Amino acid sequence: MCIWWETWALFRPDAPSDKPCVVADNQHVVAANQAARTAGVVRGMKRRSAEAICPGGLVLDQDISAELARFEPVVRSIEDLVPMVEVAEPGLIFIDIDGAVAFYGGEGELVELVAKTIQTRERPRIGVANSPFAARRAAGVAHPGGVYAVTDDATFLTDVAIDSLTNQDLVATFRWLGISTLGQLSQLPRDTIVSRFGAEGLRAHQLASGQDRSTQPRAVPVDVFVERRFEDPLERLEQVGFAARAAATELVGELRRNGSATHRVEVEAEAADGAIRLRVWRNADPFDEVMLAERVWWQLRAWIESHGITGGMVRLRLSPADVSGGGRQLGFFEDTMAVMEADRALARVQALIGPDQVLGAVPQGGRDPADRVSWHRWGEPPELVAPAAPWPGATPGPSPALVISQRIEVEWDEEQPTRVRLRSRWEPVLNWAGPWRRTGRWWTGEPDADRYQLVTSVGALLCERRDGGMYLIGLYD
Repeated sequence: MCIWWETWALFRPDAPSDKPCVVADNQHVVAANQAARTAGVVRGMKRRSAEAICPGGLVLDQDISAELARFEPVVRSIEDLVPMVEVAEPGLIFIDIDGAVAFYGGEGELVELVAKTIQTRERPRIGVANSPFAARRAAGVAHPGGVYAVTDDATFLTDVAIDSLTNQDLVATFRWLGISTLGQLSQLPRDTIVSRFGAEGLRAHQLASGQDRSTQPRAVPVDVFVERRFEDPLERLEQVGFAARAAATELVGELRRNGSATHRVEVEAEAADGAIRLRVWRNADPFDEVMLAERVWWQLRAWIESHGITGGMVRLRLSPADVSGGGRQLGFFEDTMAVMEADRALARVQALIGPDQVLGAVPQGGRDPADRVSWHRWGEPPELVAPAAPWPGATPGPSPALVISQRIEVEWDEEQPTRVRLRSRWEPVLNWAGPWRRTGRWWTGEPDADRYQLVTSVGALLCERRDGGMYLIGLYD
């Protein structure tokens, strides 16, 4: 059974219902409300195209973590009926119902019971088939709140478009060869497909023939947490440190007995005056007793010294999240001890000055030099824009060493730059290149611009000419 909420990404408080609204990742539309769909926006459309055809709509960035948090209660309610649940993404789950059908007295009875159990703002689409791939296609055919049951996967998939395969490069090749449906693909000899396209071709041919994997249910999460209450509020740092170490040791030990580990822990402390402080700690490697105790101690100390906990601490709670059965694969030449020491130092600074004050930077895609760096909280995964995607109008390499943004004066002689004002003096332009036209996002009011590289005796500049003025946007080393 496949249960699919087509607009789950829109189940958020900042998504309006009275005007077009779209949720998108860095490149594609993830969900669109009825008003946006009426304007022509469809799921999977490029984000830029959706913004162009629906300029008056609201485009929200996808927040996977928040979607998962909202989806977890729904998954747990279904797991109370059928424990074999596989979560593919927020709003999309697969259920192995072989045993449940016999237990509940039939497929129809089970589907009706699951549908009654689900309490969400919009009713999902439900598809039933012999394989996850066919069940997902059946859910796409079903009406919202309805059920579509498939009796023969191969027959049902015959007329399904080849675009339903996830490997778009392979889809483009199949279309170039004249294969437009899964039925046409399944009629081709499998050994010929494998010899030409390898493992990806074999997987595509198996799906087109109705042969898919079984579901991969997640382990039902164990509700493990550690909470300590203190009749006499803990006011001395030594007492708080001892309580932090004891709680961290107990939590990690309990997780280890369940064969699991955690990469994220919520630290919650309650003060004598009733104030509650909460902070989430993340780490690339699973927490052990020492690592977790240090971070809890640092966090509690920072709260106490900044008067965030007044009158002493009366309660401490540690709750794990992102529980898994494995850790991080280290590189062969990675200096583990050096990495751990760096993590400890950064964690200590983060506890003192706040999570938003310790950032990491990684390269990403973009047209402007300033757009090609993604900043994120240290310890949290970055949200990257694909660096390999085409970026029309992007500044050619090499990239400037320093990104800056300020207005600059340039003298021109028949559309050729001759002098540049640098502070109080004018420098002659020794050489220059350009212009490169950068087309602005007209649907947001962004103007077009021309870019130039200017070489002077004191250095090379990257400039942008727009709105009748010249702007310095980069300095070359």
